[in-house]
Amino acid sequence: MTAEEVAAFERCVLAGGVAVFPTDTVYGLATAPDSQTGVERLYRLKGRPPSQPVAVMFFDLSAALDAFPELGPRTRAAVERLLPGGLTLLLPNPAQLYPFACGPAPERLGLRVPALEGRLAPLAAVRSPVLQSSANRSGGPDAVRLEDVDAAIRAGACVVLDGGELGGRPSTVIDLTRYEDDGSHRVVREGAVSAAQVFELL
Repeated sequence: MTAEEVAAFERCVLAGGVAVFPTDTVYGLATAPDSQTGVERLYRLKGRPPSQPVAVMFFDLSAALDAFPELGPRTRAAVERLLPGGLTLLLPNPAQLYPFACGPAPERLGLRVPALEGRLAPLAAVRSPVLQSSANRSGGPDAVRLEDVDAAIRAGACVVLDGGELGGRPSTVIDLTRYEDDGSHRVVREGAVSAAQVFELL
């Protein structure tokens, strides 16, 4: 991945296009979180019903925290301990930010901040958040190599970034919506980060 390819990725997303890109877990699809056209196109490529929520990804933890000023101090501290990394955090969303990502539950939002190391490091230059989902047909296997991404999905994307072979497990999903109140959390899906590691960090 070159700086020029990453810049093309960001231009594509900002214009409401859909891009295929590597993350610290599996290949993903990205579009602008406020573009209805882009979101509809992403869902069509995946064959996924729009009632199913997705996540918003930031490429910098500070930018992510700045975007959620209403997070309580306890939850903010938990986010700083858990991210960046192979986790999706379900957070309270009282301002109902990024409604296209929330599905039928606008009071809750999934947040991703990937660990950008090695071949993924050029993605740290991306300043805009993206609405993202895994780059597979709905219900299909996750893509760990670019060639694993369905040919129709690649053909429907305006930019395709190759990050080589990835970790191979999707992000672990952790529900922190009640964390501020009582310190509780729930593992919704175990993936790249084990439940034991999450428990240790929290």
